[in-house]
Parts: sequence; C-alpha cells; structure tokens
Amino acid sequence: MFENLNWWEIGALLLLALLIFGERLPKVIGDGMRMLRGLRAMAQNATSDLNRELGTDLQLQDLHPKAFIRKHLLSEEEEDALRKPLQGLFEDVKSDLNGVKSDLSQVAAAADIKQPATPGTSVEKRPAQALDLDAT
Repeated sequence: MFENLNWWEIGALLLLALLIFGERLPKVIGDGMRMLRGLRAMAQNATSDLNRELGTDLQLQDLHPKAFIRKHLLSEEEEDALRKPLQGLFEDVKSDLNGVKSDLSQVAAAADIKQPATPGTSVEKRPAQALDLDAT
C-alpha cells in the first residue's frame, strides 16, 4: 500500500496526522486497528459460511477466477493437456537463455573482463587491459 512513498512522505503524513488529530491520535489509531480486526473477522466468517454452504474446503485464494477454474472445473488430465504445449516452449526458451549465458561468459573470459563497467563509465576511463588495447 505504501510502496510508492519514500520516508519523507511517510514522515509528512505522520506529522499531518499528528496536527489533525493531536492528542486523540492514539485513540484514532486504536479505533482503526479495531476496525481492521473486525473486517478480518468478517472475512473469515464469510469464508467459513461459504465452506459450510458449499460443502468444500474453500480458501480465500481459491476465489481468484483462475484458481477457481483450475481447482473446480478442470480435471488433472485437462490441466496437463493445457500445460503440455507451453511446457515445451518454456524448455526451449530456457535452453536458449542458457546458451546465451554460456556465450556471454565465454566472451567475458576471452576479453579477460573481471568486473563489468559501472554505469556512467566511458570506454576511455576503463583500464586498457580490460579492453585488450595493449595487444594492438
């Protein structure tokens, strides 16, 4: 929820909350936590009611449409039939990436580069032995 905020923005929000609520801030935080616990309890009760009504062991994650279809509508054979063509493609891409990785390591070993250049470093600032300029 707060992935986009840095520490300065979070601090500014806390300062704003302190200015708005003042001495009532601990009570407001407590009320918010009580409300969150109540919502969580309602969600758990709704899940248990659905389990009892449907007669299955339904988890909250199972309500996602993809998971629901996979669990309740497809048999294991049908799921395997859907995955089989994609599995071959996945293996092909994986082997191609391993080939590219080995080619890159061979090029790096041939160029005797021990560390990649740091961003912003121009070719002129790199050591000459890393670029094999002494050999020419």
